[in-house]
Amino acid sequence: MDTHLQTAKPGQRSDTLLVFLPGAFLKPEEFEREGFVSAVRERDVAADVMLVDANVSYYYDQSFVQRLSDDVLAPARSAGYATIWLVGISIGGFGALTHELSRPGLVDGIVVLAPYLGRRPIGAEIQKAGGLRAWKAPEAPTDDEIDRKLWPWLQQYADPDSTGMLPRLYLGYGLADRFAANHQLLADVLPDGHVFTTEGGHDWPQWSRLWRSLLDVLPLPSFASPKTQPAAMALPA
Repeated sequence: MDTHLQTAKPGQRSDTLLVFLPGAFLKPEEFEREGFVSAVRERDVAADVMLVDANVSYYYDQSFVQRLSDDVLAPARSAGYATIWLVGISIGGFGALTHELSRPGLVDGIVVLAPYLGRRPIGAEIQKAGGLRAWKAPEAPTDDEIDRKLWPWLQQYADPDSTGMLPRLYLGYGLADRFAANHQLLADVLPDGHVFTTEGGHDWPQWSRLWRSLLDVLPLPSFASPKTQPAAMALPA
């Protein structure tokens, strides 16, 4: 995966990294065009930003998890980043979640905006059961599709005893989004303050508004508050 790093301050890295994962057929530079990076800077968030060219082909050939681990996360940890957040849109959100499912413990937080959460029949099955808290995952799934594994993993967020072992998870989506029914199933088990919605659908104006709202509550270090300033890391020569 190709990556582009933007440091929080010229010539100096933060010890916190935000990794942006685009949706299907979207380009990483669109995060800049749509104001995601400028929103981070406007709020004095003390975090570096990495734009990742995680194109849809990695999902088709099922190499996304391996590539994200090898090309992005392992080098970031080796470079000294103490805290890493994944920020994914649509299938990028799906990728962020399935990566944590497959390689737990490599990131500290996940933000998903309008994430693809799998096939609608599985969502309908969960809805019919009364929601994610009440749903009983089949002990012997009828297929091995990743969403059959993802929903039981997401169900852990409904259990207070499990959440301490999971990365912090924040969700944003439009109420008119084509995936909104599945989003609501996940929203129902997340803590207060971890879910933001807009009236719109599956497009950049909604995602940009949601990102700005989420940035105001995410537990990220700030240059404006000395108590939360991160350790500085000099850029390599």
